[in-house]
Amino acid sequence: MGGVTLPLFSPTDDPGPSFVSLLTKLGADPFQTVGSGNAGDNQLGVPHSTTICAIRFADGVLMAGDRRATMGNVIAHRSMEKVLQADKFSGVAIAGSAGLAMEMVKLFQLQLEHYEKSEGDGLSLEGKANQLAQFVKSNLAMAMQGFVVVPLFAGYDERRGTGRIYTYDATGGRYEEANFHADGSGGRDAKTTIKLGYKDDLSRKETIALALRALYEAADEDSATGGPDKIRGIYPMVATITAKGFVLVEEDEIATIFDRIIKDKSK
Repeated sequence: MGGVTLPLFSPTDDPGPSFVSLLTKLGADPFQTVGSGNAGDNQLGVPHSTTICAIRFADGVLMAGDRRATMGNVIAHRSMEKVLQADKFSGVAIAGSAGLAMEMVKLFQLQLEHYEKSEGDGLSLEGKANQLAQFVKSNLAMAMQGFVVVPLFAGYDERRGTGRIYTYDATGGRYEEANFHADGSGGRDAKTTIKLGYKDDLSRKETIALALRALYEAADEDSATGGPDKIRGIYPMVATITAKGFVLVEEDEIATIFDRIIKDKSK
């Protein structure tokens, strides 16, 4: 009766707690470059996710993203999930080439789980941010072909008792933001709205409303960003990350807040 055969490594060749290093040693490099071309050739044929944001508040940090994915001037998908749980106390929001971004997040999730099982303890929040930076850097060859992935990472730092936000560039550069950030095609408009409405120690409800206003303003200026779709019942994804962990905000609550935003806008 056959069983699962686990790979064995010598002490000098052990990949350690890195899941990507393990895959590479087994001949399954997840970031192997395929195909050729340039950015102009690739932009129209690959779905791109758009506006995402993160905001610190009194209890932790909030992440939000619209639901639209585009291919050039065409709407490729109306209900894409751009805010994803990384582990209990962290999340990733994605902008850029949708397919590669989803694969990167899946690998990142596996890496965090693999590390915890290998070492018997989880990474610090800063360690997780550093791990994601390595994943982004590994995608540089694809980014040079036009398949850019720009994640936004945030989480609750149990050691410091506060929410923290990290941004990245295509080369894997990692930067910590003080209080908020927005990225994607509508990121500039969203960030401006957040900047005008941000204050220290926002409550959970105030932060949700601010993030939704930011996405609403981004959708009003940027055709690639999707606004609330009441006919189809599609609203932005919002998640809070606090000492209680990663929690998605219910759509009913989001819809109620959006109704209030639209009512205020129509006055």
